[in-house]
Amino acid sequence: MDDRPGLVIVGSGLGGYGLARELRRRDAKMAITVVTADGGEAYTKPMLSAAFALGKDPAGLVQKSAAALAAELSLQVMTHHRVEAIHRDRRRLVLRRPDEGRGEIGYEKLVLALGADPRPYRVEGSAGAGLFTVNDLEDYRAWRAALRPGARLLLIGAGLIGCEFANDLATAGFAVTLVDPAPWPLGRLLPPELGAALAAALRGIGITLHLGRSVAAFAPGLARLDDGTEVAFDRGLSAIGLVPRTGLAAAAGLAVGRGILVDRLLRSSDPAIFALGDCAETEAGPLPFIAPLLAETKALAATLTGTDTPLTLPALPVVVKTPALPTVVCPPPPGADGHWRVEDAGGALTARFVGHDDSLLGFALCGPQAAAEARKLAATLPPLLS
Repeated sequence: MDDRPGLVIVGSGLGGYGLARELRRRDAKMAITVVTADGGEAYTKPMLSAAFALGKDPAGLVQKSAAALAAELSLQVMTHHRVEAIHRDRRRLVLRRPDEGRGEIGYEKLVLALGADPRPYRVEGSAGAGLFTVNDLEDYRAWRAALRPGARLLLIGAGLIGCEFANDLATAGFAVTLVDPAPWPLGRLLPPELGAALAAALRGIGITLHLGRSVAAFAPGLARLDDGTEVAFDRGLSAIGLVPRTGLAAAAGLAVGRGILVDRLLRSSDPAIFALGDCAETEAGPLPFIAPLLAETKALAATLTGTDTPLTLPALPVVVKTPALPTVVCPPPPGADGHWRVEDAGGALTARFVGHDDSLLGFALCGPQAAAEARKLAATLPPLLS
């Protein structure tokens, strides 16, 4: 294995490649190696839950190959290499490639852009239910290969990803059933009025909703809900959230909480190791959306090229890809003290989360003008990290 010194980035997602691109804008000569367990193709992960609407199959979602990116950005990209251990004392990574066995590579500085793993759904019979999860392009290839026209699809989880997949699959002609224990979709992000509107919109495109319900058990081709309802399905997809990948960091003795703990410079408890994206936990907590990730890549690139740049984050609205009812959310900070105020202007729903001093702390919008209105409201919110 090539062992040139320099910066090593573990992970080839939006975080890993995004950081490499920002670094190259600042430094044309820095030695950069990207290590990835998959094929290293560049693609936009949020598009996985809208691929049918975009008319894209898995191959069509690929924007550039690993080889093309390596040439464009003057990188070394080590595909299909899994990092098994970090030896911090020697600044070495132990790698394994299936056809080559183990090897090592050194680093001067290391960035962990490891992402997160789908949270497993475990109930009676779930191990044999054939449930899919989609967290990357390889997962999506397997999911698409398993689908047949008109198939009955069971989706577990009506959060952001579950709702987006449900909308995309229903409009592609599949019979979709969506199950979630919350009383309305996006239960952690929307107040009841907007949740009810989104539920009605999803039903309007043919999705069957079982809200306030959980899958209690599986039998072949059958899900039994906690109220006794039975749902027949051909393929099942679990979208109940993600768990940051912290095992590698913890085994190396780095401080971890919900994610790999980092300071405002995205530096871990080892000053030579940094983390960003879904695997990292900042002062604002884990930041699982694209806009914070892009801000992290810019700040970290500046730090790694000699200008210490603390991460700052304005309020960052999240566009939910549910064309049945366009929705934008900008949730209040965790534990914020306040309440929702909801307005309905001819079907355009606006919910403002206000504190006891009447200050705006968050919002949620549903309707055709949601994205435009979100930009105006976001400008009035306090920053996530100032």
